[in-house]
Amino acid sequence: MAGDRSTLPSVSELLTHAVEAVGGTEREGQVRMAEAVGTAIRTGEHLAVQAGTGTGKSLAYLVPAIRHAVEREATVVVSTATIALQRQLVDRDLPRLAKALKKPLGREPTFAILKGRRNYLCLHRLDTGAPEEPEDTSLFDPYAVSRLGREVRRLHEWSSDTETGDRDELVPGVSEQAWRQVSVTAKECLGAARCPIGTDCFAERARAEAGRADVVVTNHALLAIDAMQEYQVLPEHDLVIIDEAHELVDRVTSVATGELTSAMISAATRRCGKLIDADVADRLLESGDGLALVLDELPPGRMDTLPQPLGGALTAVRDAAHACLTALGSDRKEDVEEATVRKLARSLLEEVHESAERMLDAFGEDRAHQHEVVWLSGDGFAATPRPPTLHVAPLSVGGLLRERVFARSTTVLTSATLTLGGTFDTLARQWGLPPSAERQAKAEGTATDKAPPSDADAGPRWQGIDVGSPFDHRRNGILYIARHLPPPGRDGLGEATLDEIAELIGAAGGRALGLFSSMRAAKQATEALRDRVEHPILCQGEDATALLVRKFAEDPRTCLFGTLSLWQGVDVPGPSLQLVLVDRLPFPRPDDPVASARQRAVEARGGNGFLTVAATHAALLLAQGTGRLHRSITDRGVVAVLDSRLATARYGGFLRASLPPFWPTSDPQVARDALRRLDAAAPT
Repeated sequence: MAGDRSTLPSVSELLTHAVEAVGGTEREGQVRMAEAVGTAIRTGEHLAVQAGTGTGKSLAYLVPAIRHAVEREATVVVSTATIALQRQLVDRDLPRLAKALKKPLGREPTFAILKGRRNYLCLHRLDTGAPEEPEDTSLFDPYAVSRLGREVRRLHEWSSDTETGDRDELVPGVSEQAWRQVSVTAKECLGAARCPIGTDCFAERARAEAGRADVVVTNHALLAIDAMQEYQVLPEHDLVIIDEAHELVDRVTSVATGELTSAMISAATRRCGKLIDADVADRLLESGDGLALVLDELPPGRMDTLPQPLGGALTAVRDAAHACLTALGSDRKEDVEEATVRKLARSLLEEVHESAERMLDAFGEDRAHQHEVVWLSGDGFAATPRPPTLHVAPLSVGGLLRERVFARSTTVLTSATLTLGGTFDTLARQWGLPPSAERQAKAEGTATDKAPPSDADAGPRWQGIDVGSPFDHRRNGILYIARHLPPPGRDGLGEATLDEIAELIGAAGGRALGLFSSMRAAKQATEALRDRVEHPILCQGEDATALLVRKFAEDPRTCLFGTLSLWQGVDVPGPSLQLVLVDRLPFPRPDDPVASARQRAVEARGGNGFLTVAATHAALLLAQGTGRLHRSITDRGVVAVLDSRLATARYGGFLRASLPPFWPTSDPQVARDALRRLDAAAPT
């Protein structure tokens, strides 16, 4: 039974007890963060916390969250962007914390992990078999067929051993095609009441366990689904902690993105073919064939206007899917087998209908207030050809987050990188939060720093605090901007840039992580420098990324080159990493459909689209990338940005203000001398 406010220890007392129990050291930033989270819980005011690596932010938010859960007999939701952090919380942080807090709280806090239904084995699907799926050319390959059969047999055997049915616990894993044979989406599920194996359902069991837990760990995708759907996915809660909050907008956008292909339409036709009149089903199949013909004639990329042939094809698809849904009718009192087939058919038909309708609505008459962007992807010349696919995505998810997350629960957002350009407001606008009280009280500032008009001019109250970092960035890190290099061009890395990389690696004695803006640039640098430097160079794509990172960490003289996932996914403390190389500022590609559409929408409202979208994207990645240098309090090194625009462009100040406070220089000799000293002092 939970105590009242007068009997439970304070947040500060619990944090001290917890840190001592797990053998840690209390840090000033951690204490400030825990107290701020406790205040937010008490007042209901949302909180954004920037907490640098090494702060101990997991304990700083878990302690007040657990205290609240026990005191109120409530459930707290913790959402992360990555599986790695989920596992850290569930396998390490929460078990240790629960034992540490058992005595002062009067009972041991409980916790659970909850994922989307597709992550759990469906025993009913396993028993009845998968429906006919879209044609896959790989199935004409005997090896592919036999591999799929072996994987499905393995899944059947695993179903007798697993206690959770959680896909992530299956090691080694199986292909997506095999997993589809034994899992269902939320829309495909019959529901526990109708399913003959509902009482043993792994997904329902996980939901029930989550409903009884004090802390439920989930991911940003499921948080988005819970916000978007009419039905409840997460347990009732009044507090949400969003860790890795810098990735929230991208993850929610991904969940809210719809797709449409001719293969989806064919699959929907096959699923409903025996349940409705053949003429109605044939009409849907014909609409899919028509769409395929139109898509084959269109160039990939963002669509600013709706081509007339595509408009006709989408209208035909939408109307045909609606006719099939009407013919299918509502759920009936039928046997389980027929109910399963009907549910599977309806889920895919609804997806086809909704996507086609969203794509048509995106080209409505009021173009000045367009809310979604449509684009075509596909590459028939790739090693594995991808069929043309239409996509539709929201230009902003701020309204969704404001109405379905912030309006429902007190929310704490945290990450090591939340202040871009020196302010929380840059990301707050994307989250749908209004400008902070501090910013509203200030003057607008210079033209380059002026924020565009926000549609979140009124909304939830929130505060932002930066609790700092235990790392002394100015004393232990140098930001070297190669001001003398020419701005990067479109034809790959220039010879002067390659020379600069070679000299820096030579001075560092290896020990370099190369963060490149594209895989093409990473491969070019690898091939050009392997004959010019004496240290081994690993390149992303030559082996599993986790194995490459491990090799890099184990051999201090080795270099690792790569692209996007390395900007955020490398945690290598110590002398193996003393130089971080950035080839160019990581702006989104000019042809990125969502980024370019968002930029244009900001400009249409009179704002600075480049600063709001492209520069914000670059600032976030740059802050994450440069954060690879300091992973422990003793780490030292140099971040070398080989893009002179960071020093010379008008937006350079915004980007530099987003980075840790390294000691800055543009003198190549200063950077090389520092690296030589570090190399000489490093253990051999």
